[in-house]
Amino acid sequence: MAPLLTLTLALLASCGGSEDKSTGASDPTTTEASSAPSGSDTKADDGGGEAQSGEVAATIKGFKFSPDALTVKVGANVTWTNEDSSTHTVTAEDGSFDLTKLTKGKTGSFTFSEAGTFDYKCDIHPTMKAAVTVE
Repeated sequence: MAPLLTLTLALLASCGGSEDKSTGASDPTTTEASSAPSGSDTKADDGGGEAQSGEVAATIKGFKFSPDALTVKVGANVTWTNEDSSTHTVTAEDGSFDLTKLTKGKTGSFTFSEAGTFDYKCDIHPTMKAAVTVE
């Protein structure tokens, strides 16, 4: 009976977990890493997580840029695809890039060669605004 009791107590102790409960899903680094896209050629996310590199895709749909906040690495090439029936532009507030007259289904790209934050808008619909942060 004593060996059975010892085995039962040992099993209960191992199932009870450790006293350190600071790891796992509540760890912000783990959560971000598990939700971040993998690979260098990625579709743009909502701006969270690590900076993306390589070819990064963004969309124009519903009179909005998606994502409206994007973080990429120096050298990343961002391509916007217009999924709206209306024509749009992707125009940097500082004049560093201007992708004009993107009609439905058309794309426009820009390679970010220097760090900084680049606010941009649609010149045709000035309420459409977004930003690319380059690290």
